[in-house]
Amino acid sequence: MRFSHKVVLRYPIFLAFIAGLLSATGFAPLGYWPLTLGGLALLFHLLHVADSWRAAFARGYAFGLGQFVLGLNWIAGSFAYQSAMPAWLGWVAVVVLSLYLAIYPALAAALAVRLGRRSRESGLVFLFAAAWIGAEILRATLFTGFPWNPLAAAVAQTAQFSAYIGTYGVSGLVVLLGGGLWLLSQRRWRSGGVISALVLCLLLLAPGGSINRIFILVETPGPLLRIVQPNIGQQDKHVDSFNAVNFRKLEQMTGAPGAEPRLILWPEAAVPDYLEEDAGARVRIASLLGPKDVLLTGGVALEYGADGRVAGARNSVFALMPDGRLTGRYDKAHLVPYGEYLPMRPVLSAIGLSRLVPGDIDFWPGPGPRSLAVPGFGKIGFQVCYEMIFSGHVVDRTNRPAFIFNPSNDAWFGSWGPPQHLAQAQLRAMEEGLPIVRSTPTGISAIIDATGRVEKALPYQRAGAIESYLPPALPPTLFAQFGNALPLIFAAVLAFVGIALRRALR
Repeated sequence: MRFSHKVVLRYPIFLAFIAGLLSATGFAPLGYWPLTLGGLALLFHLLHVADSWRAAFARGYAFGLGQFVLGLNWIAGSFAYQSAMPAWLGWVAVVVLSLYLAIYPALAAALAVRLGRRSRESGLVFLFAAAWIGAEILRATLFTGFPWNPLAAAVAQTAQFSAYIGTYGVSGLVVLLGGGLWLLSQRRWRSGGVISALVLCLLLLAPGGSINRIFILVETPGPLLRIVQPNIGQQDKHVDSFNAVNFRKLEQMTGAPGAEPRLILWPEAAVPDYLEEDAGARVRIASLLGPKDVLLTGGVALEYGADGRVAGARNSVFALMPDGRLTGRYDKAHLVPYGEYLPMRPVLSAIGLSRLVPGDIDFWPGPGPRSLAVPGFGKIGFQVCYEMIFSGHVVDRTNRPAFIFNPSNDAWFGSWGPPQHLAQAQLRAMEEGLPIVRSTPTGISAIIDATGRVEKALPYQRAGAIESYLPPALPPTLFAQFGNALPLIFAAVLAFVGIALRRALR
């Protein structure tokens, strides 16, 4: 059915906002991806009838605002755990962040209409898909980046092609598919049918997808993992009187040692003790391990200034041996602004703002992706919580690990944040051809194989443990070798096709 031209001309900004809301329902936990495509199709029509790039910018901005306000609503919940600031400020944060992030879809819309003026409808489809890829890469890069919920996350279950063109390239395919549906609604049967069929084939029948799954099934699995999810809520995590109770939960979920060596995985910031300085805490925790077990746990490392006082901290993962020795440490590199450090601290502190994580000392960033050799378990890569969302920046490419450990604390983020985080971890597994193991306090903890399939998972807000063998890694994918150069090349190809269609019409 064709879109009503009269309604479109009368309420373009309102309709663009509704289209953005529809597009956000494709993300977890709702997963209504057909509505995402419908929202994109409506946006395409709004851009097609726009009389200038400025009008296209406004419609793209309204679309982005709708998508981000709904998709990022989980951010509001994090303020409920910070007594220094009112909870209602969380919704202000959601709106303010969305007002900024909406600039990127707006830029993509304006650029596509500017370049696609007087071109065939299919030319606009290709140009907007190319511009969208560029906009998502910019969003992931500028001002420390915030690439949460790329459009590819709406089709994370069928995004195997990200191994060839990355997450941002798959987002471009989603835009193409939305454009193909719009063309079909305009009775452009041939161009709409060809685009839609081609994209569906790439998403559903990605080369190597089935072969890779067979490879994983026949390969020898890796070491035995035990992933602990203690179900410790954020309201109890930083309360001293709960430390003993929380430790008992970790102890219970860790289980008794067996004959086989175990790699035990605890969540981000699982222990309140400063393990590098507290030998007693190390011995107490090590008493839970068997003689060949190793524990990977989140914790905090302190940094001291020249005067001997604490100057900063690191959000770290420690490798603890059964004798209480620490054999390695990874420091989180991509920190959360306002969560782990307060930008412009003197100014913002003066008006009553503070970090969401309790404490007055800011965290310091680590050096970036690193693989650590853990005795008895080989090379392991690490990405702490938020770091996992940065496509192309999760693996030490000079020292490829057997898997990536992603300890996280999603207890801040209600029921919407954890499944969205899991979907983005699935995309990283597909891109890199590496299994990813997640341990979180309240869920969703999971083992994700190298094709992005969730092998085992613990539901949100349920205590438990996963004991299973590590699935094998795949050979390095094309994306693992060339990174985000691939979606940029793909965007250039799409832009070339769009411009070529415009010239063909002339």
